[in-house]
Amino acid sequence: MSADQPAAREQLPCDLAELRSLFLFEKLTDEQLDWLCRNGHVERFEPGYAYREGEPAAHFFVLLSGTITLSRRVGDEDVEVDRVDRPGVHAGASRSFLGDHIPDKYDNSLRVVTPARLYVLAAELFAEVVRDWFPMAMHLIEGMLSYLKDTQQRVSQRERLLALGSLSAGLTHELNNPAAAAVRATSSLRERVAGMRHKLGLIASGPYDRATLAMLIELQERVVEKVGTVEPLSPLAAADLEDELTDWFDAHGITNGWDMAPTFVQAGLGVDWLEQVVATAADQTTLEAMLRWLNYTIDTELLMTEIEDSITRVSTLVTAARQYSQLDRVPYQVIDVHELIDSTLLMLNRKIGDGITVVRQYDRTLPAVPVYAAELNQVWTNLIDNAADAMAGHGTLTVRTRRENDRLVVEIGDTGPGIPPEITGRIFEPFFTTKPVGAGTGLGLDISWRIVVNRHHGDLSVESAPGDTRFQVRLPLVAPRRDGDQLPPINVG
Repeated sequence: MSADQPAAREQLPCDLAELRSLFLFEKLTDEQLDWLCRNGHVERFEPGYAYREGEPAAHFFVLLSGTITLSRRVGDEDVEVDRVDRPGVHAGASRSFLGDHIPDKYDNSLRVVTPARLYVLAAELFAEVVRDWFPMAMHLIEGMLSYLKDTQQRVSQRERLLALGSLSAGLTHELNNPAAAAVRATSSLRERVAGMRHKLGLIASGPYDRATLAMLIELQERVVEKVGTVEPLSPLAAADLEDELTDWFDAHGITNGWDMAPTFVQAGLGVDWLEQVVATAADQTTLEAMLRWLNYTIDTELLMTEIEDSITRVSTLVTAARQYSQLDRVPYQVIDVHELIDSTLLMLNRKIGDGITVVRQYDRTLPAVPVYAAELNQVWTNLIDNAADAMAGHGTLTVRTRRENDRLVVEIGDTGPGIPPEITGRIFEPFFTTKPVGAGTGLGLDISWRIVVNRHHGDLSVESAPGDTRFQVRLPLVAPRRDGDQLPPINVG
């Protein structure tokens, strides 16, 4: 028989003396042991699965002889977490006495490796006997469980509120900058338009023939086209060109030409271009009026470009916020994971700061994957936030994506001091944190692990050395089979 098949079972007699020899039952009375034998039974199992993770937790099992393994489902694989041959080891519905406090399904898989004998008791009977025989212990356990759940929920809510406050403050700051720039540019634009109206009146009443006006309009159109295509100069090159233009204005008797020089430099216009204006102008007065009209034109275009850039920035931030929150999306969807990562990076831009270089190494050939997008964004937030904290404002944050067999891998790396080997195995434990008191709850990685592993049937791991810490998230490329086509819920606060 294949080890992947259910184990063949044979019922055997129950021996009170054998039960009494087990550490689990050694303090029970003869009456209690007799009750266990009458209401439970011993079975012989051939190699194979006694039960699988996710099935209804129907029985409590105690190993009497043989070898068994306990495993957890990670993605498409069963990962062995324990292999035992010690009599008295128990598994299955071992927490059924907690009632509604826990799910009524097996949270692992039990596989018989060598022929084994197991004591088997129905879950409801096991729950009944624990409550009847150990009432004080039950009250203590229920009280501790209730306290732990309440504590974890409250601290988890606080962590999410702190993260939300930090993101909100960062988003407000990011939105304020382009909004303020747009307001300033609009105010300046109003002044420039007023100046252009005045200059237009002068041109209309001035000594311009049709040919000159046509040439002026042509120059104006060429200027507008050039403003949108010019590459910005280095500060040194821009300063040299401003000096050159100022000298040219002075040589041609243009009043306060130095004031127009920076505007023409921003448009990428040099002395050669200004000479074309000279060839068009009829006299000195006409030349200065034409140059100032073109100056207003350039300034207006630059201000409109600034307003457009600012509004685009605001729109990008709002889109990122909507993408991050997933408020307008269904909870479970097939999506490009890069969109989620980019929206998170944008939301955390202020936290990351200018001292940290963000490097994106994306495999754009990766397909979209089925995920709970808003919850996955919480994972990216926790991992990126931790990486930024580890680097204390200076270093390189690297985000990589790649395919690994039937999984998509997202790797978030930092150049911080690394995680000490002695605590690497504890970082995913609830409430474990290396941050100072008040600076962290110790739930970020625990929540991330549960979202990735329990919610998405994936895997979350870490590799760390000084200057190179990498958290790796592995997600199935195809949605796993699940009861009712719904993944089990997870309380993330």
